[in-house]
Amino acid sequence: MDLFSFIDCSNRSQSLSELFELLVNCATEEGFSAVAYGALTHDEPVRLPEHPMPAIAMNFPSHWRERYFERKYYEVDPVVRRTPMLSKPFVWDHLLRSEQLSPNERLVIEESREAGLKHGVSVPLFGPSGRVSVLSFASLSDEADPFRHMGHLNVLAWQFHVAFADIARPAEQAKRKIELSDRERDCLQWSAEGKSSWDIGMILNISDNTVNFHIQKAMRKFGTTSRTVAVVQALRLNLIELPGRHES
Repeated sequence: MDLFSFIDCSNRSQSLSELFELLVNCATEEGFSAVAYGALTHDEPVRLPEHPMPAIAMNFPSHWRERYFERKYYEVDPVVRRTPMLSKPFVWDHLLRSEQLSPNERLVIEESREAGLKHGVSVPLFGPSGRVSVLSFASLSDEADPFRHMGHLNVLAWQFHVAFADIARPAEQAKRKIELSDRERDCLQWSAEGKSSWDIGMILNISDNTVNFHIQKAMRKFGTTSRTVAVVQALRLNLIELPGRHES
């Protein structure tokens, strides 16, 4: 399943279990079959059975999950600790190399490797009212290259996060009505097609600064500082079309 098929299918998902299964299937194709989604600063009304906070959904090996929660590793997990301070996806190996980890933090990473989670990527996810979540992808293979797949995993994480918000808080989402101007819609549509601001400016016969202006306005309407998130939100709300279906 490619990214845009995932967006299409996840937009139609009606339950967390269905949505999480889609995510795992798509991440597995990227070589990262172990997935964990957690809420770090708030309680969510929906989570998979037997998933204590901060976990909402995860398929990490059962023996590692039991050890992780029994020993309350989430209190010293460097991924959990650093997610609120970071704005971009990060690789677990990079934490070990570049961060001054405490012995307990280092122990969590090392024991996760021993449990079979060889390489991992975590994506910080932000929402309204200062909410912070994290979605982590781990590979069971020593040969996995997390940097190569980081871009796709980032988009998967944000789409899952947005889709989950609709499942967890449907009444709240229903109250939000976002309207885009024609220019904002055009700029996001071409962004979804993978075009840069310069490319979009050439297509629409406007400057790239003007393109950025319209995209930033759209981002503010969606309450995000990420162009990727704005595109994902616009796709989910059917304000733009899936790439490949757009007529220039």
